[in-house]
Amino acid sequence: MRALVLLVCFSACCLAQRPQPCLSPPLMTGFLSVNTQNEKLTAYAKYFYDAFGKRIRLKEVGTYANQSFHFDALLLFRKGVLYKINHKNQTCTKKQLGAGFHPLAVPRNATLLGQAVLGGSSGPGQGVLVNTWTGQVHMKNRTAEYISTVTEFGCIPISTLYHTNKNGWMVTSFFNNVIGLTDPEELIPPSFCENAILDEEEEEPATFYSLF
Repeated sequence: MRALVLLVCFSACCLAQRPQPCLSPPLMTGFLSVNTQNEKLTAYAKYFYDAFGKRIRLKEVGTYANQSFHFDALLLFRKGVLYKINHKNQTCTKKQLGAGFHPLAVPRNATLLGQAVLGGSSGPGQGVLVNTWTGQVHMKNRTAEYISTVTEFGCIPISTLYHTNKNGWMVTSFFNNVIGLTDPEELIPPSFCENAILDEEEEEPATFYSLF
């Protein structure tokens, strides 16, 4: 009987130690970089993320097809709209969002590829324990593959590889992440956006993934 109890306890401990899919903090601020396999896009952005209100703000600079750009967007998924903001000219363009809100998370059906230490494991504080997952995202007309790495403690995003037919593999790297919103007003449309008229002439409604 004692042997059976010990076996059950040991099995439970092993199960508890195995990495599990997780949900990232609902409020985050940080920076990210995006690069595509076809080398057409290189971008750097500051982001504000609110899973409670389903809001994302991206302040982005980069190059696409050897042309530099600056992009400032506020995505309000509950209202189904995207604001393209130009503070220099005090103008705002309002467009339809073509996708639902996808929280930063490791989906429950993801498959664990492995666990590793970023940095060093020789001493305390020299590295960060991370888990790498893979799976598929089902979208309207296709299925896309992804590989995502997050921290074991806190489920903080590190990097995501996302495959699209248009760009091949798209690599997004997260850094300088802070739990919470350093400036909550960044998720509120500026006053000059109040009278913006919804642009319904765009051939394909904007989505979160189409921003990159």
